[in-house]
Amino acid sequence: MQETPFCLRIGHLSMSDSNTTDFTSPYTFILLGIPGLEMSHVWISIPFCAMYAIAILGNFTILFIVKTEQSLHGPMYYFLCMLAVTDLVLSTSIMPKTLSIFWFNFREIDFSACLTQMYFLHCFSVMESGIFVAMAFDRYVAICHPLRHSTILTNPVVVKICLAVVLRGGIFVLPYLLLARRWPYCSNKIIPHTHCEHMAVVKLACADTHLSSYYGLFVLFSVIGLDVFFITVSYTQILRAIFSLPTKDAQLKTLGTCSSHFCAILAFYIAALFSSLTYRFGHNVDLHFHVLIANVYLLVPPMLNPIIYGVRSKQIRDRLLRLFTHKGT
Repeated sequence: MQETPFCLRIGHLSMSDSNTTDFTSPYTFILLGIPGLEMSHVWISIPFCAMYAIAILGNFTILFIVKTEQSLHGPMYYFLCMLAVTDLVLSTSIMPKTLSIFWFNFREIDFSACLTQMYFLHCFSVMESGIFVAMAFDRYVAICHPLRHSTILTNPVVVKICLAVVLRGGIFVLPYLLLARRWPYCSNKIIPHTHCEHMAVVKLACADTHLSSYYGLFVLFSVIGLDVFFITVSYTQILRAIFSLPTKDAQLKTLGTCSSHFCAILAFYIAALFSSLTYRFGHNVDLHFHVLIANVYLLVPPMLNPIIYGVRSKQIRDRLLRLFTHKGT
């Protein structure tokens, strides 16, 4: 029997549901997973599950090593631990539900659970961006002003920076949740996504949702845009300092470390900006490609960050080797 094309199925559902009345608080939404690739969900789940497992193992390893190694109790590693926790929350906020869709076809999600997932997803995305700024500032001070590093980034200063990052994420994303709860929703409860992304949910509302869209753009350009600007300025100053180092070996070593950091940051921001802007302007982008990219920025950075920021760090690498050597003996 020939399968009905995805676009026709969505159209049929939307037309049949459009005759029913609107309601303010839907009980459940239906997550489709990756539209158009339903037959490949099981195969797609293999790399997704592998990336999630690596992210969980890598970030918990970073937390364990920093906690048990007294010499790593410093600003850079405090920020690294905060990044690890953020990555764990980000990936865990979507992957259990995504895998349940792929493996068991469990597509329903409660309205409150959907909004909770949406809040954690965007809150910790903004927090991760803020942590990247803090880590870039830490690298700037360590490379450009090494003698003043310990006096500038004291423990109280680090605590204040971390608190500011958390509060900023929570406060700026809270209107997402409040506005999403305010809109009346139509009977069409189908979200063509693997998780409850802000604009994917808002598009189901039977009201003028320009306020949500405009506020999302405000957060994107004022928060994320400023973060990208500060990171760029920091790394520009770092590059200037690197090329003024006396030896070629020192230049290459520092440049290699900073370039890997910058690539990890780019992987997060490019995918995040693409996903956010596609909802508003990318009407010709294939839906399955959009959903895949939206998952990439929530899975790939949490998987790569422990490797790039952790394993490439000599102190963490040495401690990890001692740990395995001790177990082997």
